[in-house]
Amino acid sequence: MYVAKTQNPALAAGLTLAAAAFVAGTTLLAKALGTGALGPALHPLVISHGRFLFALVAIGVAAAALRPRISGVNVRLHVLRTSLGWGGVTLMFAAAAFIPLSDATAISFLNPVFGMMLAIVLLRERVGLVRWSAAAIALMGGLILVRPGSGVVEMGALLALGAAVLLGAELIAIKLLSGRENPLQILLICNAIGFCISGVAAAFVWQMPTAAQWVALAGIGFLMAGAQACFTNAMARADASFVAPFFYATLVFAALYDFAFFDVVPDAVSVIGAVITLVGVVFLVWREAQLKGR
Repeated sequence: MYVAKTQNPALAAGLTLAAAAFVAGTTLLAKALGTGALGPALHPLVISHGRFLFALVAIGVAAAALRPRISGVNVRLHVLRTSLGWGGVTLMFAAAAFIPLSDATAISFLNPVFGMMLAIVLLRERVGLVRWSAAAIALMGGLILVRPGSGVVEMGALLALGAAVLLGAELIAIKLLSGRENPLQILLICNAIGFCISGVAAAFVWQMPTAAQWVALAGIGFLMAGAQACFTNAMARADASFVAPFFYATLVFAALYDFAFFDVVPDAVSVIGAVITLVGVVFLVWREAQLKGR
């Protein structure tokens, strides 16, 4: 039986910031792979398969060393969660090749909003005026970032929006899994399933990566494994409402990486849209914390 971790908010905050830095690093590498910076541009399905392949290697090594007891596995829920996560990650990697990392990251942060909407339908949660208002603010920021009518940039933003929808749906599955299984067990099973799903999809568009691209794919997998480990352990040591805001530092890391490696500076529209989105999402998280406190 899974035993809950001792609550430690300070450690949870540090782990979440590390996860944010790692996740931003995966989008940076995905952009390099998808734009041809490291050789012929790779298809997003190939990139996401590399992400699951090397993440599974990293987590498999940890599992072999720690030998966690596998028990109480909800296979259907794991398959659902992983399928949604794989779809969201693939769309996010595709978006990174079209738009600034800060834009793609900010739009993906709409996932709690979509998660809230889906929870109304699937979990029959009741949502009041304050939470709807927070969601409306966040969606307004997302609409600014989509920039309707701007051609290629619009396509990249729509891909990021699709990623947010799928990742929001994944939150429902994560919520149902929360506290029921050991974090390492969850990571091992989800990445094993993700490896299989992404492998089948990548087979239809497969192209052999160059040596540099293999290194970048390994970097994506190892960084994502580290991010998952950090975030899962953070969630086990503090309430989700406390942990979530720290993860929004991903936006800062993404902007810094994009500037350092691609000389991309967010314009006024990007900054305004990102700020409005974050205000709405943080307001939503705060309100949910208030309701949970009651």
